[in-house]
Amino acid sequence: MLVIIILRGFIMKNKNRYLPGLLIVAIVWLGLTLSSWFLPLQDVSISERRKLEQLPALNFDSILSGKFALNFEKFSLDQFPFRDSFRRLKAISTFYVFLQKDNNDIYIADGYAAKLEYPLNEKSVISAADKFTALYNKYMKEANNNIYLSIVPDKGYFLADANKYPALDYEKMFEIMQSNLDFAEYIDITDKLDITDYYTTDTHWRQEEIIDVSKKIAEAMGVTDAILWDYSRKTANEPFYGVYYGQSALPLKSEQLHYLTNPILAACTVYNVETDEVTELYNIEKLAGYDPYEMYLSGAAPILYIENSNAKSNRELIVFRDSFGSSLVPLLAEGYQKTTVIDTRYIDSNLIGNYVTFNNQDVLFLYSTLILNNSSTLK
Repeated sequence: MLVIIILRGFIMKNKNRYLPGLLIVAIVWLGLTLSSWFLPLQDVSISERRKLEQLPALNFDSILSGKFALNFEKFSLDQFPFRDSFRRLKAISTFYVFLQKDNNDIYIADGYAAKLEYPLNEKSVISAADKFTALYNKYMKEANNNIYLSIVPDKGYFLADANKYPALDYEKMFEIMQSNLDFAEYIDITDKLDITDYYTTDTHWRQEEIIDVSKKIAEAMGVTDAILWDYSRKTANEPFYGVYYGQSALPLKSEQLHYLTNPILAACTVYNVETDEVTELYNIEKLAGYDPYEMYLSGAAPILYIENSNAKSNRELIVFRDSFGSSLVPLLAEGYQKTTVIDTRYIDSNLIGNYVTFNNQDVLFLYSTLILNNSSTLK
């Protein structure tokens, strides 16, 4: 109380000097308060690609448990007026004024935005290997399948250590996966990749740059001769802003999204088991959504069946994958009459047998280092 009295007396004595500043602060505070009351609530953040917190329920139980206070704090942060503008101001200040090396764990190196992924979570990697082994034991051990493993390095593989950022022990990760999945033939694709094969603002690789990757995998699986390797490149009309554009909050430049097609790929059909819908390999409507990368195979889905009526053989392929597989699978599907795509982030592994019969197919486990280091997402 004494401090308030002294401060009030100080302001009164110097009111002519401090009054304009106080008025500005009061106006800004009042404006933000009124904006938070009357501006409509936002459901999602397009830039961050996530749902925003909504006003929590107010009742006796939520107040007593403390949940209301906790959720209201999250709500107020997510629904703060002009939130994206303040995020951008903070990011610019972080990088260019205070010269910090990352913002929201996003860093910029060699012109590419990437996310800090460190340290190596060996328990997570072993857990991923155990889950794949469980799938093998349950569905493939007695099914005469040809099984392969390939790991997609994230952008940190090329950027982190070279630019003095904390880096995963990638070789250790590869070693753990190979030693624990001795039933699978390992296809090392790291020698076919460099940083230019990835989007500058996104996690993923560019489909037009991974033809050599798909060739190496196809060669290992013995289907090289069944694929033409002749494509026309199509360019999306909409500018592409990757996931790191929103997470970094920096004014990064947009990119172009390309996709590869030919008459055989154009004739393929994709059946989504969950939605009971049939689409093409490339869902052009998704280009206008908040994540244009979802145009490849229409994005994430528990199980997809790709039918290729023009295949040169009756061979079948089953791919266990994450989002990196969305853009690679179309390049392999040309070599198979049927390709089944499974994402165990969205379906319980025990239910897969209800939709897929394992019998003499090629089976590819294709996962990124990001998922292996955070394998709790795999069911």
